[in-house]
Amino acid sequence: MDINNSTFDLKFLGTGAADFSPLLKTEYKEKFGLDARRSSSILLNGHILIDAGVHTYESLNITGTDISKITDIFISHLHIDHYNAEVIEKIASHREKPVKLWLPEGSLESKHFTKSANTEVKLMKNFETYETACKIKVSAMPANHSTEYLSRHFVFEKENKKFFYGLDGAWFLFDSYYFMQNMKLDLMILDATCGDYEGDYRMAEHNSIPMIKLMLPSLKTMNIIDENSKIILSHIAPTLNKPHTETEKIVSEFGALLAFDGMEFSL
Repeated sequence: MDINNSTFDLKFLGTGAADFSPLLKTEYKEKFGLDARRSSSILLNGHILIDAGVHTYESLNITGTDISKITDIFISHLHIDHYNAEVIEKIASHREKPVKLWLPEGSLESKHFTKSANTEVKLMKNFETYETACKIKVSAMPANHSTEYLSRHFVFEKENKKFFYGLDGAWFLFDSYYFMQNMKLDLMILDATCGDYEGDYRMAEHNSIPMIKLMLPSLKTMNIIDENSKIILSHIAPTLNKPHTETEKIVSEFGALLAFDGMEFSL
């Protein structure tokens, strides 16, 4: 692992929403499956976790990750499928030095927060940019999701590469939208909890595929993305989406990729 790597190497440890398949306890207990998605989490450059939910420790073991190399964990919000104190403590136990745990400001006062041993908490304010020891810059912004769970989106930046991580959250809040204006992101990882249909009551907190198709032209108008930007859809609810292979074909029609557990992507 080279923490000074100028690229972003992403490994999708989980790509699901909270409607977990019962197959995760049987057939896919120790391996990945396209339609048995684990809690959404990404391993970045081998040592940074973005979200650490109920399945993240299992996923790290499935991928053969050296967990002792994990230095930082960024938590988007305090829902259990993105933040699990017991899982974080297991991960941190592999290291001698504390793991830096980056949380939304206000987390320590939340009833949903539990202290994990061997972690150093770093609180992130909205619209401020922070830097990790390996010179990755991270900005947080509010997400259109549960305020009780302190929901946030992130932009990660290193040298001339930038990507957006926004799982759980629909559309964009006004201030967050304008914060990203002219960023020309290389990659957006977007929530796609709901499937290829209209009329779902969750439209105020989760995207559907038709919603994403509407958003992309406006994101280009605002120079948030351009024609070279990659779009990856994740946080897929199996009960609301067609099987992976069918959904993959649907989103490919407008140039997007559909994430799956174990997927790797370099930027």
